[in-house]
Amino acid sequence: MKENFDEEKVDLRILKTRNVLYHSLEELMKNKAFEEIKVSDICNKALINRSTFYAHYSDKYELLAEYINSLKDALRLELEKNSNIKNSREYYIEMIKLLLNHIEEKKDTYIAIMINNKNSITMDILYDVINKTIFDQMKDGKTSKKIPMDIILKFYLGGVLNVCIEWLKYNNKHSKQEIIDYIDLLVPKDFDK
Repeated sequence: MKENFDEEKVDLRILKTRNVLYHSLEELMKNKAFEEIKVSDICNKALINRSTFYAHYSDKYELLAEYINSLKDALRLELEKNSNIKNSREYYIEMIKLLLNHIEEKKDTYIAIMINNKNSITMDILYDVINKTIFDQMKDGKTSKKIPMDIILKFYLGGVLNVCIEWLKYNNKHSKQEIIDYIDLLVPKDFDK
């Protein structure tokens, strides 16, 4: 019985250390491009020594990859709430609502990785998840019969990503509800035909 308790305790310490490292990386990315951040910067911010860092990660890229994967998983779970909508128009409108809500809840994180580090490898966070979400929706037959799937996929993927980036970048220019209303106007009513 004691053995299981010790395993849980170790897992909890690992989890705490990784959370501190995630938070430190996020804080640093608010003011610096990821490429400029050194492992020593992360360790200083996290108040841990380098040997502790290297006990968990081989380099800052491995930390970033795990951090990105945790964000992808959270976003994927959020977007799965949209799986029972059959109409494509309603699907895209609901997807943007869920996405904006998710981004709003983690606003500082997304500003750090999408605005402050726009040209770095962190942009794949939303791209991969939204790409898969839209593809899964389309492969279930809920798409246009007139337009090839790959064209629709790239069109909506680009539109959704750029709207989210603009919404984050210009915080008070448009409210979340205004963005949703604009999307409602942009998605054609006869999309499924």
